[in-house]
Amino acid sequence: MPNTGKQPLHLRGKQPNKFSANYPFWAVSPKRPGRVSAWPFFERELRDGCDRTRRIRLRPLSSQQNFFHYTGQVELNGQALTLEQIAAVSICGEHVTIARSVAPRMAASRKLIEQIVARDAVVYGVNTGFGKLSDVRVPVSELCQLQLNLVRSHACGIGPALSDPEVRAMMLLRANVLTLGFSGIRGKIIELLCEMLNRRVHPVVPEKGSVGASGDLAPLAHLALSVIGEGEASFEGQRMPSAEALGQAQLKPVQLEAKEGLALLNGTQAMHAVGGLALLRAKRLARVADVSGAMSLEALKGTPVAFDPRLQNARPHPGQRAVAEHLLSLMEGSEIRLSHLTDDPRVQDAYSLRCMPQVHGAVRGALAHCEDVLLIESASATDNPLVFLDNGDVISGGNFHGAPLALAFDYAAIAIADLMGMSERRTDRLVNPDKSEGLPAFLANRPGLESGFMIAHVAAASLVNEARVLAHPASVDNITTSGGKEDHVSMGMTSALKLRSIVDLAENLLAIELLVAAEGLDRRRPLKAGRGVERAYAAVRKVVPPLTQDRSLSGDIARLAGAIRHGDFDSGGNHS
Repeated sequence: MPNTGKQPLHLRGKQPNKFSANYPFWAVSPKRPGRVSAWPFFERELRDGCDRTRRIRLRPLSSQQNFFHYTGQVELNGQALTLEQIAAVSICGEHVTIARSVAPRMAASRKLIEQIVARDAVVYGVNTGFGKLSDVRVPVSELCQLQLNLVRSHACGIGPALSDPEVRAMMLLRANVLTLGFSGIRGKIIELLCEMLNRRVHPVVPEKGSVGASGDLAPLAHLALSVIGEGEASFEGQRMPSAEALGQAQLKPVQLEAKEGLALLNGTQAMHAVGGLALLRAKRLARVADVSGAMSLEALKGTPVAFDPRLQNARPHPGQRAVAEHLLSLMEGSEIRLSHLTDDPRVQDAYSLRCMPQVHGAVRGALAHCEDVLLIESASATDNPLVFLDNGDVISGGNFHGAPLALAFDYAAIAIADLMGMSERRTDRLVNPDKSEGLPAFLANRPGLESGFMIAHVAAASLVNEARVLAHPASVDNITTSGGKEDHVSMGMTSALKLRSIVDLAENLLAIELLVAAEGLDRRRPLKAGRGVERAYAAVRKVVPPLTQDRSLSGDIARLAGAIRHGDFDSGGNHS
């Protein structure tokens, strides 16, 4: 195992509490190379910026003044990996090594498998067929061919390839759980996975084809193909045969021995990688929705009375309290609020404004639950069978089943779809002359001659509709596979892919609300909004000018969605 002389990853300072609102989050921009990205689209400039920065300082989105320092290396020993640690490797290319402490248990686990082979004891996956064919005995002379056939036959992925960050996350997660020593795999295979990460050899993995039952069989089979020098991989941005990619990176493929193909294929790491990186983006959106919501409330001359801490303490859900605190901090010092503090005939605002703490807070709670599930899964043995060193038992079970992740991703998808619904309702109020508290119709300069933001809201409605269709849970479906042996499957990979799609939609939807709300604030000048809202307004105006006449808004929306991904709206108000 190469020794680079770098120190392993450390987290310093007071650990955040369990609730996701206080987890460290990443403010990101390719323009600011030291800041780490939750954006899973792998840009060379961002990667290179992270490579140049050995020490990465992360600002937590909470009132705690603690900082998390990455020191250039992630050391794997089967420990739980946070989403931020996964992103440090998958997006920013942090170096990966294997802790020396895991070598004895991996060697002992492998020795147990070799002893089983030597005495010709019948153990599933070691010297039997798979699935419906598990009753078929395989002679010792064909055990290596059995594993090779397994990998080749299961590489049935379909559709576009996963992004490089998603593949890197999958490789990292698989390598980490294999170091637990329950799989009976040789250390050299885990070392190769880590070196492929470090030298940026990325297997080409089609995104479709997994039902998440015996793990993500098809995606992980494509990963395993590259490990044995078959299939395709990318190296330095070029797609090529895996053997050629390994050769150019000065790495050699391995020949699989007893159980090793199965150890690489059984697991939930594909759905974990895709869903985990999507969840990291979703966490950002939960906060950006507070920012866009506060901007809308100010533009609509709403009241922050509903965010009073006494109301939140009477129903003390952590997310609700955190969102209310965040909203109040964003609106602190508002001149717009003072302008209608008295003699306002309105008693209370519409739910899309008044109930932001309750709805946005519930979204944070859903995402926190999903994150807790992934943290446990990142340090879980999901192979089958598992090798137990205390008494030498090899036990077949179902740890590969993706139900925990599938249910969590579906929950997160529903939550983000609901967040989008709230945002769209606020956008409607900003452009609808019957609801906009005196703003011009559709925020046009010359309503009638000009349409202003009329179709921007129509576009928002279309995004919400698509998200609601995608929010239907994949995990409620079941199709029996493998000749009836695998008669309940999780569909967890579908859940993860749907979550990723919904997050894409939500980034654009919140961009529309920011765009429209900023225009609404322009119409309230010379009055100023709260200090946090004004900072967000300035971030909008850095990339999008005011609407002086009708123009195509597609580019504006795309630039604002990019600014959201880059973290340009992470700093508004108090970091609740």
